[in-house]
Amino acid sequence: MFRKINEYFTYQGFKYIKPEKAGNQAREMEAFKALGQAARQEMQLLTKCLDERLTDFKITRVSNWANQAQVGRPHFWCYFMEEESSADDVGIAIRLYGQKDDFGLSVEVSFIERKKSETTLLKQAKVLTVPIAEPLYYMVQMDGESHREEGTETNRHRLKLELEEGKIRKVLLKYDIPLKVDTSLEELVPKILEGFEKVMPYYEVTKN
Repeated sequence: MFRKINEYFTYQGFKYIKPEKAGNQAREMEAFKALGQAARQEMQLLTKCLDERLTDFKITRVSNWANQAQVGRPHFWCYFMEEESSADDVGIAIRLYGQKDDFGLSVEVSFIERKKSETTLLKQAKVLTVPIAEPLYYMVQMDGESHREEGTETNRHRLKLELEEGKIRKVLLKYDIPLKVDTSLEELVPKILEGFEKVMPYYEVTKN
């Protein structure tokens, strides 16, 4: 199921150049694009399977294989939003993480950065009002850099204070599912649905 995605991790951060402008790298660039598109199709297949099971949510589009600067981006993501949600609301996303031969998929409570409004960060901050326990954890953004914090009550209270003081910008709530190249959809989809259940209390509180 994830063979193309696994291969595509090696292109993380690589600059894509159109073959007609790439000179002796033309074939390499053609292979780059083809693999990126194939990897994205694997992610799209997964999201379609989830869409059939998550009847209260609608899927958004899967992220592209390269960003606007044409740099390889194999950590695909896709947001699931409720019908009544606005574009600037908090949603639940699935996102690939890791590197070749050592990767997985996270279920997270977060928002689409480019669609945020002046209220989005306030909504996101509410994930810190709900008690937490591992294997749930936080991804914290501070000074443009993100780092992981264990899902403990001590960390929750500290992060809540630091957010109020403006020391950190945002805190995402996450749950990881390790994957293998040959993980099947039949095996993975129930695990993702379980992940949705685990993060649901944190998502629900962002709507209040």
